Amino acid sequence: MASITIRNLDDAAKQALRERAARNGRSMEEEARILLGGMTAEQPAQSVTRSVPGELTNPANRIPVSQGGNSANSALLGKVILLVITGGIASYKALDLIRRLRERGAKVSVVMTRGASEFITPLSATALSGEQVYCELFDRIGEHDVGHIRLARDCDLVIVAPATADFLARMAQGRADDLASAVLLATRQPVLLAPAMNPAMWNNAATQRNVSMLRDDGKHIVGPGKGEMAESGESGVGRMAEPLEIVAAAARLCDTRPKPLKGFKAVVTSGPTHEPIDPVRYIANRSSGKQGHAIAAALAEAGASVTLVSGPVTLRDPDGVATIHVETAREMQAAVEAALPADMAIMVAAVADWRTQVSAGEKMKKTEGKGPPALLLEENPDILKGIGHHANRPRLVIGFAAETNDIDKNALGKLDRKRADWIVANDVSAETGVMGGDRNTIRLVTRNGIENWPQLDKSEVAHRLVQLIAHWFATNTVEV
Repeated sequence: MASITIRNLDDAAKQALRERAARNGRSMEEEARILLGGMTAEQPAQSVTRSVPGELTNPANRIPVSQGGNSANSALLGKVILLVITGGIASYKALDLIRRLRERGAKVSVVMTRGASEFITPLSATALSGEQVYCELFDRIGEHDVGHIRLARDCDLVIVAPATADFLARMAQGRADDLASAVLLATRQPVLLAPAMNPAMWNNAATQRNVSMLRDDGKHIVGPGKGEMAESGESGVGRMAEPLEIVAAAARLCDTRPKPLKGFKAVVTSGPTHEPIDPVRYIANRSSGKQGHAIAAALAEAGASVTLVSGPVTLRDPDGVATIHVETAREMQAAVEAALPADMAIMVAAVADWRTQVSAGEKMKKTEGKGPPALLLEENPDILKGIGHHANRPRLVIGFAAETNDIDKNALGKLDRKRADWIVANDVSAETGVMGGDRNTIRLVTRNGIENWPQLDKSEVAHRLVQLIAHWFATNTVEV
């Protein structure tokens, strides 16, 4: 339905939606869905109420806060991307890559090798890119002004996807006997390679030498991933990175914005924990992990080195983030402590408060005429409190408080008991739709006061919080 709506928009509205989607790092369809969904909810005034003047609530100490998301994908807005498609079964994914790049406001020019044309047609690439597709080096029309040099220079980034084993070898040798290889030899712009081949070819010593040489030459590589191959019964490392992974890598290369948290290390927790009752049942909650993952991504965009410890979620790992997957609270605690020392810890995960004393080794059966079995519970470790009192305590410790009543009172209590610097409190009552939803209304609680934020998309919450974190580190320097 969203795509039909977008198709019927006039050009000005379509461009405005494209730019907004790019700023928020979303597709146009997803941005339209969120906009339409937001129209059904009452939007609070876009202002901040302050109950007590202080470090964060004093306007003189505040940094400007953007109202929109600020994903690295916005770095692609207005950029010219030259996409080189080589001949492999993964060539079909390049068509989706064209669409994803254009959704984020990039102009895409395409060069196809003869091998690529065996898998997809130049007409398909032309239709999706809206630009002429170049295939031949000795083209009477394209080369009247030395077209391969013009293509190599008139772009911000060159992406090769898929990059076959043969093409990587030719690049490493400095070959220039077709249009694609000539462009790669002539370009002065950053080059991003997305290898795709059979696992045996990827693991071959010759391929690894070529990849190492290309890295030494300053080429950037995304993937390959691990999974099933096109060949029956084949699996392993060699799958081309997914289009959205390539887009994220391209955005990082095109992102020239300041990195205020470069050199800082962050630990973030996200999602729920699952505490097993038996092999098929567990104690959990409705946390989706969306807020924690968004914060980890925003920290990485700001230049931080981020370790994300994630409970069981259905979200894709954030790009540029080292993600550790865990199930239980004790596993999460161990992973967080292993990630220390760090400059900051942002504990977003909704950790289960209790676990069963003993997890049954087999599925617990119902017995006719008997009631449910008694579950003896014991308390899980308090990860936020443990970090707040840890010998390697990070300089800035931020906790999240999901509450259904007495939000301010409970958040202030956690601030002291857990030795946190800030508590980000939110109302997770069923009617708010926060758990599992896309939007959040929070209250930032510090020892200097309570700051009310308007209802925001979770990505916007993440970027606003990261701006405050960057400001805190900028104004709380440590003398060495």
